[in-house]
This record gives sequence, structure tokens and C-alpha cells, in this order.
Amino acid sequence: MYDRILVPTDGSPEGEDAVDEALELAELTGATVVALYVIDTRDYTAIPESTWTTLQEELRAEGQNAVATVEERANAAGVPVETEIARGAPHEVILEQSADCDAIVMGTHGRTGVDRFLLGSVTERVVRQSEKPVLVVHVSED
Repeated sequence: MYDRILVPTDGSPEGEDAVDEALELAELTGATVVALYVIDTRDYTAIPESTWTTLQEELRAEGQNAVATVEERANAAGVPVETEIARGAPHEVILEQSADCDAIVMGTHGRTGVDRFLLGSVTERVVRQSEKPVLVVHVSED
């Protein structure tokens, strides 16, 4: 049923629940987990090129750490894993990367009420636009 499961990660502790779910689902189905970190390029169009280059290097290093953490956890669980770092608008990149996957597992930061409507969310956009099943893991704000 599932051969490849995409799990977008930002490396935050809040995202660990989604990684846990993706790894458990992969264990049950024999799937490969694809850990994706997206460098969000939307907010950096107005900064000087030299600053953007430095920031991009920092974000790439952050992404490498995020996907390496998923890779370590997958290896410990005996789950095949692939890692990817990409640039762009997060929801668009996630949807593009999901083309070769059978499902997406994502966390949500648990926004409710006005915050959800004013801020929008990457997860909500993916859920609305994806042709693949999306498992949304509620992240509690402890």
C-alpha cells in the first residue's frame, strides 16, 4: 500500500511526533521514509545578495541537521530512509516532492481560532491541494 512516505521536517521538537508517526507507518508497511527540509525562499527577496548567501548557508546547515536526525531515527528503527533538502515555498515543494510518494505525514502546531485563519499554514495548504493521502499529526503546545 505504501512504498514511500514523505515526512517534511523543520528540525523542531514539535515536529518529532510527525516523524514518529511516519516511522511507525513505514515499519508497518515496509515503506521508505523520505525526510524533506524546505528552505523557504519567499521571505528573502528584498535582502542583499551577500546576506542571502550567508543566510542560505545557515539554513542549509539547519536542514542537514534536521534530515540527519530523521535519518538516525529511521536507521535505529530499521526503516529505509532518503533525505532531501530543497528550496522554495514550503507547501509547493512538499506537493512537488510528494509526486513520487504514496503518503505525506505532517505535523501541525495546533493553531486554533483566529490564529489559524490569519496565519494560514503549510499543512493546511498541503491537505487542501494534495492528491496523496495526508496524515496530520496534532502537535500539542505544552
